[in-house]
Amino acid sequence: MSVTIPLHAIELAPGSQIAIHNLSWQDFERLLEDLGEKRNTRIAYYRGTLEIMSPLALHERPHRIIAYIITTILEEQGRNWEDFGSTTFKRPDIAGVEPDTCFYIQNASQVKGCTQMDLTVYPPCDLAVESDVTSKTTLNAYISLRVPEVWIYSNHQLTVYILQADGYVESLLSPTFPNLPVTELIPRLVQKAIDDGTSQMLRELRALLRE
Repeated sequence: MSVTIPLHAIELAPGSQIAIHNLSWQDFERLLEDLGEKRNTRIAYYRGTLEIMSPLALHERPHRIIAYIITTILEEQGRNWEDFGSTTFKRPDIAGVEPDTCFYIQNASQVKGCTQMDLTVYPPCDLAVESDVTSKTTLNAYISLRVPEVWIYSNHQLTVYILQADGYVESLLSPTFPNLPVTELIPRLVQKAIDDGTSQMLRELRALLRE
């Protein structure tokens, strides 16, 4: 005998996740509607597998700090950018994912006026940032969405993934910031923000970038 439980009735402890298999795209779309926008979970869907993750409070802070670092660098470089946060990106029938945060940089001008993300109209984000454990489902979703660069911050380390023809490869350099050692710089700045305060860290970062 099978038992049907409404998804909103399932409570995930912070730091936990569940996987639901053999889920159709139509079921995924209905679940997104049922879950609504105001929730503290993240989702990733890839070819029938849905993962729902409930982040720890500790998980939230690093990616917010990294977002401040990214926008500060871009501002100092005089580059345009758009922060799309945890927007849901969908490739119908195949993949859907919500980054911890994401940015349009190279394609910033192409998303002006965008209030409803549609990948048949707009390009995927240029840079997605994930904090802590990112599953195979999530990375496969990013591949399907053709997101060119993904950063994963975990255990005080930053890993940069660059999209190639057959998937992601790790890189010590970021195409978005080719002149900065981001894999060394970002973890150091995140820890400094936690120790000394984000505002203080950003002031010191601006001074460093202006040297």
